[in-house]
Amino acid sequence: MQFAKLLGTEEVEKIHDGSLEILENVGIFVCSEKAREIFAAHNCSVDTDKHIVKIPRSVVEEYRKAFVPTFTFKGRDPANDRTIPDDRPVIVTASSAPNIIDPYIGKERRATSDDIANIAFLVNELSGYDVFSISTLADDAPEGQFSLARFYPALKNCTKPIRGNTPNMEDLQKVLELGRLVAGGEAAYQERPLITHHCCPVISPLTMDVDSTEIMIYLVENELPVYGTIVPNAGLTAPMTLIGNLALGNAEFLAMGVLMQMVHPGAPLIYAALSTVADLRSGSYTPGGIETGLMLMAHSQMAQFYNVPSGGYIGLTNSHLNDAQSGYETGMNTTGAVMAGTDMLNMGGLLDSLMAFDYGKAVIDNEIALMLKRMTEFPKVDDDSMALDIITEVGPGGSFMEAAHTFKNMRQIGLLTRVANRDMRSIWELDGYPDANKRAMAETRTILENDNPAVFSADLDAKIRARFKDLVAGDAHSIR
Repeated sequence: MQFAKLLGTEEVEKIHDGSLEILENVGIFVCSEKAREIFAAHNCSVDTDKHIVKIPRSVVEEYRKAFVPTFTFKGRDPANDRTIPDDRPVIVTASSAPNIIDPYIGKERRATSDDIANIAFLVNELSGYDVFSISTLADDAPEGQFSLARFYPALKNCTKPIRGNTPNMEDLQKVLELGRLVAGGEAAYQERPLITHHCCPVISPLTMDVDSTEIMIYLVENELPVYGTIVPNAGLTAPMTLIGNLALGNAEFLAMGVLMQMVHPGAPLIYAALSTVADLRSGSYTPGGIETGLMLMAHSQMAQFYNVPSGGYIGLTNSHLNDAQSGYETGMNTTGAVMAGTDMLNMGGLLDSLMAFDYGKAVIDNEIALMLKRMTEFPKVDDDSMALDIITEVGPGGSFMEAAHTFKNMRQIGLLTRVANRDMRSIWELDGYPDANKRAMAETRTILENDNPAVFSADLDAKIRARFKDLVAGDAHSIR
């Protein structure tokens, strides 16, 4: 597949050179003393009073040689492992919304651990999704179990790779202990880490925090999968030009990526981005804007220049409803990303600028994901695909409907949608005029009323609950 390109070769090199200039001459504010010590030990200039680290271009060029071209997500079931770019596009749910649209009353409320269990089960059964990035927070988390109340129901109800974040080192250690119990021990977990960690160590503009940075360092030191996302916002935390936003974000990726390689050369990483442009009429955050798609297309082209996997949050929406705005913002931006060669798309289920999860949108986005995958599967031209023998057999004025060739191929050639309605109007009217959201919610209920094939065995669940007292129930249930 040939990728769409927004930038010419010379322009890519100019962005790279501009990012090197930023890191060498402007530098990055590094709050973590441990990170400053690592940079200092690897020939960077560190101002110990101002905490500004300047990274010479020669250092960036040296350590980006250690970047590796692949990243693998591993799940409880090895059949669900995914590697990018080989398995692109890998579709990951969007994550960490504080709220959910209640499936009974249609109103927004705080999300709970029960919601996470249901969403995990739903994602496990929706074939368009490859990785479950925990979609919401859990407002009912017991004290000291903020992260366990998210990761436990996610792991318990989904055999696909789980991706999530932890706010501090204490929570990280609890989540790692949970992962080891699920995997069957420390050695088993080290061989097959079932959790991919995500963090945002770089806060635009050009700042590295303490907790996320040190979590990333710890995971890299221990050879556990982790990657970060850069999130410059043009007009607020980045220049109000697309190219300035790109150059700044690219510099932030390089600073993070170089730090990872200083800690452990060859540490897998993803060039992940959520670059946006602020709507300065109100200061609104606009992840659904078409510029988000354009920026990810450009970041993906930079990732190809560095020969690393690409990805990011895309297909998001500012809409408060699962409506036409939600559909076209998700559809347009994800299509652009796939055409540009983006390897991983964090999309699926979130409304209201990442604030609320909606079941209906998750099911619709699953269908969009299946369409995006089809876009990358256009067949090669050969004698079999051209079907000249069948054309000759049917001949002028004939019908292909009755041909055995049609029967053989009809389930593979066209994507058979479950949400998009293709019935005649009269049939649709007899069915009660269902819109896309109504059909998506019906699909949700059908899935959640069935038995969950992913749920933990009773023995494993007992071990986990014995270790972590007062743990949330973590059980999925029907929403009828």
